[in-house]
Amino acid sequence: MKLLALGLTLFLLLSCNKKSEVTTEVASENVYEPSKDSLRFPGEKHFRNVKQLTFGGNNAEAYWSFDSKHLIFQSDWDKINNQGCDQQFIMNADGSPLENGEQYQLVSTGKGRTTCGYFLEDGSVIFASTHEADEKCPEVTQMPGRYVWGIFPTYNIYRRDKEGNIELLISSDSYDAEPTVSPDGKYMLFTSTRNGDLDLYRYEFATKEIIQITNTIGYDGGAFFSRDSKKIVWRASRPEGKDAEDYKNLLSQNLVEPFALQVFVADIDGSNVKQITNLPKANWAPFFHPSGDKILFCSNHEDERGRVFYIYSINLDGSNMYKVSNSGLFDAFPMFSYDGKKIVFASNRNVERKPTRETNIFVADWIENPEEVDLNFGK
Repeated sequence: MKLLALGLTLFLLLSCNKKSEVTTEVASENVYEPSKDSLRFPGEKHFRNVKQLTFGGNNAEAYWSFDSKHLIFQSDWDKINNQGCDQQFIMNADGSPLENGEQYQLVSTGKGRTTCGYFLEDGSVIFASTHEADEKCPEVTQMPGRYVWGIFPTYNIYRRDKEGNIELLISSDSYDAEPTVSPDGKYMLFTSTRNGDLDLYRYEFATKEIIQITNTIGYDGGAFFSRDSKKIVWRASRPEGKDAEDYKNLLSQNLVEPFALQVFVADIDGSNVKQITNLPKANWAPFFHPSGDKILFCSNHEDERGRVFYIYSINLDGSNMYKVSNSGLFDAFPMFSYDGKKIVFASNRNVERKPTRETNIFVADWIENPEEVDLNFGK
């Protein structure tokens, strides 16, 4: 019996040691190594393990699936898109190949111009596209010395299910685009010129009811829901006097000049509107922090020429604004994963730390409570 007890004791000790070794190995794999975080910049205290997911052209507006495993994004990268203007693609958020073996899968038609793809709760996607009006890219009006966006009236909003079937969801003789979906899956926000101005509208999936959310002159767009689906945040211009006349003149040409934008919040029916930012230049691409108490947004207010955009954090009362990204180039379109553990954004950053016109998609771990290694990164 003593020998049996001794053998059992030795077995348990060896087993415990093996478990300890495995645990140690797993722990060592999870140890953060700042020297390997080559795409992270000093001052980015909330980012860790920044990973690049696209590698050429212009890639932007990457948004998470509800299970936080996939991303939809728009791209004109000639390696995956020979159309010449933006199409919609999905990819795995960890950079691995999709189930079909592809790295990036086209989910729009490959025709016309698309913008603003977004996932629905069932895994299907929505996006705005001009493909039914013309298979070719619509012509973009150029205005010397001015940066303008085309507000094409041929944009309609479509839904693509997981089998690849595409159906028309929202249409009119006006611009209908920039759709996003509430986390509870009940509503969609979009921007339209159907009433003569660029305003926000809310679509209810169950009833197909559409209500107008904003009605003040100016560009209201790029709207998102809070995590509890009770509030919305968006970018807006509020031109007055000569600026208002100039805005109307551009809009009559299906154009908008995205400057002098501020961030606003409201309840999901458009009530209790509150302006959050009061900064010069363009303040846009806002997204709610998972807590609902603050917002991330993008701005070029620190750059005299307006070419450098950073991501900032700000409380809902306008206090405690600080810089989240710090590449010194272009950082924009932040979105938190639904599990709150990661953040995706678009940036001109690269390992070489050299200026480039390429905009790529990056994903990073979100560190809500930075530790010493984060506060001292790059020092």
